[in-house]
Amino acid sequence: MKTFSLKKEEIKKNWLMIDAKDVVLGRLAAYSANVLRGKNKPSYTPNQDCGDYLIIINADQVLLTGKKAKDKIYYRHTGYPGGIKETNPEKMIEKNKSQDIIKLAIKRMIPSGPLGYKQLSNCKIYTGQYHSHEAQKPQIIDFAKMNDKNFKR
Repeated sequence: MKTFSLKKEEIKKNWLMIDAKDVVLGRLAAYSANVLRGKNKPSYTPNQDCGDYLIIINADQVLLTGKKAKDKIYYRHTGYPGGIKETNPEKMIEKNKSQDIIKLAIKRMIPSGPLGYKQLSNCKIYTGQYHSHEAQKPQIIDFAKMNDKNFKR
């Protein structure tokens, strides 16, 4: 029996849409990373970009469990000596950067490298209800109903 390997010509990408309203961030990021990598398909190939395009709306209404909104710290470095900067999700939401919270969570679940960066670029995140991809007719995924733990009551 030979191992199946997907070729570039055989890749079929779909457009999927998830509503992030009242959804737990970590669970949303884990599911999104699998969709972007293509691990939800039987034709998954690790060295190909066989994942789907993903649209996430209502990113400003995503929830963090426990005290993560205040206690979780994101670090970045400017490249200069002593140039470490830190922020937390609460400050990011105040600055209207709530889509960056989701993007960082997904980015850390995808392998780094050229293929991972390409797969991450297939994710479009919007803070409001509206997006500019209506022409692609995305398939709506009801993520909150997949599992009781996916949304916070």
